[in-house]
Amino acid sequence: MTQQKVAPTGVERFFSERDLIVSKTDTRGRITYANNIFREIAGFSGKELENAPHSLIRHPDMPRCVFKLLWDTIEAGGEIFAYVINMSANGDHYWVLAHVTPSYDASGKIIGYHSNRRVPNRRIVDDVITPLYAQLLQTEQSADNRKTGMQAGHDQLVSLLQSKGVSYDELIHTL
Repeated sequence: MTQQKVAPTGVERFFSERDLIVSKTDTRGRITYANNIFREIAGFSGKELENAPHSLIRHPDMPRCVFKLLWDTIEAGGEIFAYVINMSANGDHYWVLAHVTPSYDASGKIIGYHSNRRVPNRRIVDDVITPLYAQLLQTEQSADNRKTGMQAGHDQLVSLLQSKGVSYDELIHTL
């Protein structure tokens, strides 16, 4: 599936606190399962999501360095909680608090990833995450290229965490 370039609309979508957005991917990040809530809020059919890269819903305001941290964590067998801004098929956006974990086969080999997303705490999104992500994104975009920018943003994030003496998960859970 080719990802169509859609401009952000600036319109935010919301889902119920009772809802849980669920998806599963293979080890390359290609979607192998998406529940109805995911399809509804993202605005894609099951067919459109089948085997599509999960980055299909990546919002341009989401710092790539946070995804680097996420991927480094889950590929090493860890789990992570992260605030994420996603983009729907029509350009609308929605915030989630994602919990991403590896999935294993019977021999203990990672065969994919499972993500459950809940409604995030709005105060935390507005007061902490949005300004933090704007800083990280500015750092990424001021670099000469995307790879260097992502690394600079990652270094900035790691430095912030070290200055606070916490891991990313600890930061998220203490907000």
